[in-house]
Amino acid sequence: MILQRTRPPLLETPFAVFDAGVFTPNDRFYVRWHWAEIPTSVDAEAFRLTVRGHVETALSLSLDALARMPRFEIAAVNQCSGNSRGLFVPRVPGAQWAHGAMGNALWAGVRLKDVLDRAGVRAGAVQVRFAGLDEPVVSGAPHFRKSLALDHARDGEVMIAYAMNGAQLPLLNGFPLRLIVPGRYSTYWVKMLSDIEVLDTPDDQYWMKTAYRIPDVPGADVRPGQTGYGTVPIDRMVPRAFVTNLQDGGRVAAGAPLAVRGIAFGGDCGVRTVDVSGDGGASWIPARLGADAGAYSFRRFAVSLPASAAGTRAITVLCTNTNGLAQPLDPIWNGAGFMQNGVETVTVQVA
Repeated sequence: MILQRTRPPLLETPFAVFDAGVFTPNDRFYVRWHWAEIPTSVDAEAFRLTVRGHVETALSLSLDALARMPRFEIAAVNQCSGNSRGLFVPRVPGAQWAHGAMGNALWAGVRLKDVLDRAGVRAGAVQVRFAGLDEPVVSGAPHFRKSLALDHARDGEVMIAYAMNGAQLPLLNGFPLRLIVPGRYSTYWVKMLSDIEVLDTPDDQYWMKTAYRIPDVPGADVRPGQTGYGTVPIDRMVPRAFVTNLQDGGRVAAGAPLAVRGIAFGGDCGVRTVDVSGDGGASWIPARLGADAGAYSFRRFAVSLPASAAGTRAITVLCTNTNGLAQPLDPIWNGAGFMQNGVETVTVQVA
């Protein structure tokens, strides 16, 4: 893993891992926490998940009780809002991730809807707020809490996971429970989930009202120094594609077809197409898509580009999702370093 920070722990997945398959191994899955006061152990027998607030019956659920509920599985990409922030030009503050603040897993657990139905959501509820076991490091700092609209929380895809890629959730990735919000950035994927509160008024605490907001413009893309725009909470992920078998600055053989493979994801829906250019975007060839593990999963792609003469060759990849949204041809920019999804180009030397 690439160490970004020790306190709180920020660990980035080495990019070569993504060439091995669509699912990211648990021990190579990136790690991102907001506060450094994180339990180093959790007593699974004593642990309880609390469900409270604007409900008919408050709940205190053991892990065994959750395991007896109907099991649900979904493949979904978890991506930090600031993935690729370290590549923004001009630079912006925050964790200087390259492209490894993301991962894809098969999550298993229970639907949030089933848990909420057991508690009985009362009329007038508008949002559901989630909190975990991590705590602020200084007195008065805001506990990390995130909220979803009630309809979203009850859509049957948002879930509470206790397993990841067929194994127990690792501690650093949220043991014993983690909220999974397919198609949304990881700020909503609360780790060490311990408290669910149904609200009858909109959540106006710091992590919703102030933090994790983006320019309210198409693609969250503004010019450095630009002002006069509103902001909204970051929400849906957008499509991205990456070449995984070639490294920037690498060497390939002249006079032979060039095999290109990689991964793509549609963001908040599936992958419709991936197009690949061997001339920096002047012309495009549709790639072959691999098996579909689900609308929110990574999907493999592959293509063979025509041979070229010696020199420099720019390989560019572009994903279009099933809603028709395509990656922009140029990098986006905003002051928080969020939501980067401009097309990626790998430059190789042909010799």
